[in-house]
Amino acid sequence: MKTSCLRFITILCIGAGFLVISPKSFGQLRVDTTSRHKVITPPASKVAGTGTSDSLAAGPANEDSLANALKPHPFQPNPKKAGLYSAIVPGLGQFYNRQYWKIPIVYVGLATVGYFFVTDLKKYQSYRLAYIGRINNPYPTDPYVKTYPPPGGTEQLNQLQNDYNKYLDLSVMFGVIGYAMQVIDAVTGAHLKNFDISRDISMKVKPVVVPCGVGLGLVFNYK
Repeated sequence: MKTSCLRFITILCIGAGFLVISPKSFGQLRVDTTSRHKVITPPASKVAGTGTSDSLAAGPANEDSLANALKPHPFQPNPKKAGLYSAIVPGLGQFYNRQYWKIPIVYVGLATVGYFFVTDLKKYQSYRLAYIGRINNPYPTDPYVKTYPPPGGTEQLNQLQNDYNKYLDLSVMFGVIGYAMQVIDAVTGAHLKNFDISRDISMKVKPVVVPCGVGLGLVFNYK
């Protein structure tokens, strides 16, 4: 019973830590655009494919288009590729998303599940062989003769093999869940890689003037 609780708590802590830390890498803090800055127009000789300097100084439209052209585009991963990579090799989708700090968490979780699986398998096989060897054998020679002496010890070995058989099923279940979680995380991380969490996304309550009087209005700012 203690082994089962320890196994459950260990895997639960790893999964909880992964879920708590993971959302921090979903959003990307972009440059604050709430404060207005003057766009500096470079000389025409430094801009490829442009004409004279008079055409660049035409107005704000040219300045905005030039600023957008010179602005570096952030890396945007493909969610389908990220999910496929993680399905083939655990952690490869996180590597593709450039979320390198998640890779150790993925392998620590899988290694923990693998450790419990191997340990439970060895215990199950050992107790099963000892139980089978005691059936219709008045003089058993298994290593559990002193710990679980017959005849009552035989039933205890049977119970132990059944318990570790359940632990094996739990280990496989946790392994499948952990494997699926890292695939889902890769897809979600790719979707939210450039999610804007800057101050540009805001909601304000302020008074507004309408033809019939004065009231309160909600202002959503999406820039």
